[in-house]
Amino acid sequence: MTNMSYGTLNNNEAGNIECGRGGGGGDGVRVDVNGDGYGFLVYRKGLAWRDFLFAVYIIFYALYMCFGAVIFGVLETPAERAVVSNVALQRHRFLEKYPQVSDDDLEVLIGHIIQASKMGVAATRNASGELNWSFGQSLFFSGTVVTTIGYGHVTPLSREGKAFCIIFAVFGIPFTLVLLSAFVERLLVPTLWFLQFLNSKLGHLYQAFNIRLMHLFFVLGFLIVFFLLIPAAIFARLEPDWDYLDSFYYCFISLTTIGLGDYIPGDSPDQPYRPLYKIVATCYLLCGVTFMMLTLAVFYDIPQLNIGVLFSHADDPQQSTEKMRLAGSGYGLQYGIDSANPGNTHHTQVVRVRSRQRDSSPSPEDNVTDINHVRLP
Repeated sequence: MTNMSYGTLNNNEAGNIECGRGGGGGDGVRVDVNGDGYGFLVYRKGLAWRDFLFAVYIIFYALYMCFGAVIFGVLETPAERAVVSNVALQRHRFLEKYPQVSDDDLEVLIGHIIQASKMGVAATRNASGELNWSFGQSLFFSGTVVTTIGYGHVTPLSREGKAFCIIFAVFGIPFTLVLLSAFVERLLVPTLWFLQFLNSKLGHLYQAFNIRLMHLFFVLGFLIVFFLLIPAAIFARLEPDWDYLDSFYYCFISLTTIGLGDYIPGDSPDQPYRPLYKIVATCYLLCGVTFMMLTLAVFYDIPQLNIGVLFSHADDPQQSTEKMRLAGSGYGLQYGIDSANPGNTHHTQVVRVRSRQRDSSPSPEDNVTDINHVRLP
């Protein structure tokens, strides 16, 4: 691993960094504080350690997935076997009660029921109940498409509907991302005001990183209370077959856009005001996903919690300028191309340096005055 030699910068100093080849042939960065061409040479840390950490993280992630598979298998296999045994028992009792129905005929009927259920048509009520494609139901389906929740409980049946769903999603998903990002950007203003308030009251007692953690916990607590706990209680009250855990499970699965589709609000038999219920549920999903994005934006705005920087090659001068610019995202180095000398064979690039606090975490005031440096997830 390449050793690094460091110069020093005062907190109020800013200048340019020139990435290129050091005198000994190693990659490095030269910090030019005064803009006079002189500065300190800082050799770039080798990428082998980051690649090693990334490999370790891949192994950890694979083990985590295997761990999840084992635990789910242990927890769910007995329940599945119980359901299979109950279905077999009910089938046997039905054939005993109605001997005139052959096993093959029953198998065909069950096959049709299962196929209809996969298409979102429940044979127990939809023959005489409300259709799936009323305005309220259709709006709820549209919301699950553009937010990428995708429950899968109701799907287009016609070829024309499937084609339109593709076109609708191609345009609707980017439109939704733009809308939610705009909402998040506006919600960041009072959020950062609150961060400034915490800093003004507690800045003399705690470091900036600790204040940011406290701010994150407040935002996370607001999300949990007003978008998970309270809505779960409401759904548990409105849905006759849901207990509180089922309702909380639905809220979490929905707002994280996992969207398994095993619990859908408003699908119980004889649900009163079903279209209105679906419209209100759609508004809840949009608001909840927006605040989830806001929480993630606050989380990612704390560099110490973003472990992805451990594996990043953003400081590699061999990487493309565009990747380096995107990797900056408002923290530390703002990358820009040195277009004055495009033929430079040393891959020299000039970047702007901003001062740092002593605890290596950005000052809350820096982000309160300019929310453009806050990254959206």
